[in-house]
Formats: sequence, structure tokens, C-alpha cells
Amino acid sequence: MTQQAPVRVGIMGFGQTGRQIFEFASHSDDIEVVAIADIGKPEILQYLLNSEVEQPERHRLEGNFLVNERCRARLMEIDRPAEMPWDIFGVDAVIDSTGKYRDRESMESHLGNGAPRVLLRTLPTDHIDRIVIPGINEASASVDDRMISAGSATTSALALLLHSLAPEFAIECGSMTTIHAFTSDQALQDYAGSDFRRSRSAAKNIIPNNHEASLWLGRILPDFDGKILTSALNVPVQEGCLLDVNLVMADSAVEVEAVNEAMRAAAARHPGIIGVVEDPIVSSDVIGNPLSLLFDTKGTIKAGGNTIKTLSWYENLGHAARLLDVVRLYKQLDQQQEAA
Repeated sequence: MTQQAPVRVGIMGFGQTGRQIFEFASHSDDIEVVAIADIGKPEILQYLLNSEVEQPERHRLEGNFLVNERCRARLMEIDRPAEMPWDIFGVDAVIDSTGKYRDRESMESHLGNGAPRVLLRTLPTDHIDRIVIPGINEASASVDDRMISAGSATTSALALLLHSLAPEFAIECGSMTTIHAFTSDQALQDYAGSDFRRSRSAAKNIIPNNHEASLWLGRILPDFDGKILTSALNVPVQEGCLLDVNLVMADSAVEVEAVNEAMRAAAARHPGIIGVVEDPIVSSDVIGNPLSLLFDTKGTIKAGGNTIKTLSWYENLGHAARLLDVVRLYKQLDQQQEAA
């Protein structure tokens, strides 16, 4: 059987997620990153990548190319989708990992410049073709999809938790708070921005924030549309996030161990995406974990007659891995269409 050519991927934005995607791809046989668009200087981008990976000697800079044994990616000092000529690189898909260009117009710019398909690493601001969360709704993906989102690390973790529990328990409503590591768009010192609280120093404050997962949850899990309130607390840690979810069960007979057992079963059904931890871990213990959801059995508590509180862990690395899973999913759909 002839071996399939690797998927040719372009990345816009070589921040944390972009670098994680590149590192994952460099260890794969089926993904090849061929172009990277970022305003940063090539030598600084390589320096940042090498400061994070276990084998920095694998990645070298050859002129404007970031090279390893699997990829030879052209570095382009470009910051806007409308400026990036994806057509000259023959990409099969573009992952926009900037977190900035989330609207249809920006996604259409990627498509107009030669990207057959564009995948956002975060939630969109407009309605697009599909939101795909691995472990939940891969079967809904269509070969005709061109503008896709893989949700966000927090949205995926929440959706996977709800998707795992809903078949076992009737859930009336709930609330989620993500205790989230600070993000690159926060100021390290107090600095006037567009939001009062986010103008305060990320390095020394717990900063309440809204979270838009609730706005899109109905697109992923229709049964939970309008039933889950979501919010965030950005805290002064660099990596590792905690998902604190309170669920109101219809049946007051639901107990802690039943919820934990349901999550153990979900982890067995979705290895590599969902995990369960029985030990008393903290946020630094989840750094480097490629799962989308690590359920903490010691954090499950029953409050009153119907409320179950759960704790789960995640970090951005798992979301980077899922982005490549979505790229692979659409490549399979393309191949099936070609073979038909």
C-alpha cells in the first residue's frame, strides 16, 4: 500500500500554542509544518521554541527556515491573514493560533490566499462551518467544512466533562469557573487596557474574568444550551489550569462515587483525551500533560441534596494536540472523498 503524503500545515502565530503544534508535528509521521507566519524575528522564534522543548538541538535555523528531521518550515514576518500567501506553500490546512483573528472576514482571508481549510485554536466571534471537539462530535464534521474551530482548552475540558456525565445523570443546570493561568494578553504590571480588572497586574492578582464557553456550548452539546454559566479567574501561575464545575442533578440520589465511576469509564472510552487522577495533585503536576481533561476524583463533593462539585485539570498542551487531531480528521475525510 502506498504511504499517504503528510498533511501540509501552515501556522499563523508562533506563540505558545503555535510552538507546541510545531513540536508535536516534528515528532509525527503524518503532519508536516511547511510555513509559519509571525511578526517575530526568526532567530527569536527559534530561541523561544528551543527554550521549551526537551531536545532543542533538533530545531535549527537555516536562513528563514526552521528545520528539523521532519519539517522545513518557512518563517514569514507577517502578522495579518490578508498578507500571508498560503498558496505558494501548497498547504492542506492552516491553523490560526494567534487568538486574534477569530471573525469570518479574517478566516476568509486565509481561504482567499490559498488555504483550503482554516482551523481556529480558540472560539470564533461569528458563526462558522463547525466547532469540532475531539471525543465528542467528530462524526459531525463534513468534507465541505472550510472554517472550523476546535473550541478552546477550557471549552473542550468543560464539554468533555458534561458529555461524559450526561448519559448517566440528568443534569438540570450548572456553573463553571476556570482557575486559569495568566495569558499573554495580560499586563505584568498595572497598565490601562480595555477592561478595568484586566488592566491590573497578572503577576500579583487573582483577576475575575468572563468566559465565553457558555455562548457556544449549545453548538457542541445542544442539550446544555443556556444551562451552564461560565466564568474565569486568572491567577498568577504560568501554566496549569483547574476546572471547577458545580452541577445540579435532577436526582438527589446521585452520590460522589457514582460520578467518579462515570468519569473513570469515560477515560477508558477516550484514552489520550480524558484521564482520571486519584492522587492529590496540584497545578504544577499537570504541566506537560497532553490530555484535554484530567478528572480529579478527590475533588468531587456533594453539597446539599442535588449539587455535585467536581474538579478537573488541564493545560494548553492538550489543546495543541487536539488541534492536530482535528487536522487529521479532515485529512481522512478528504481521502475518503477522493477514494469514492
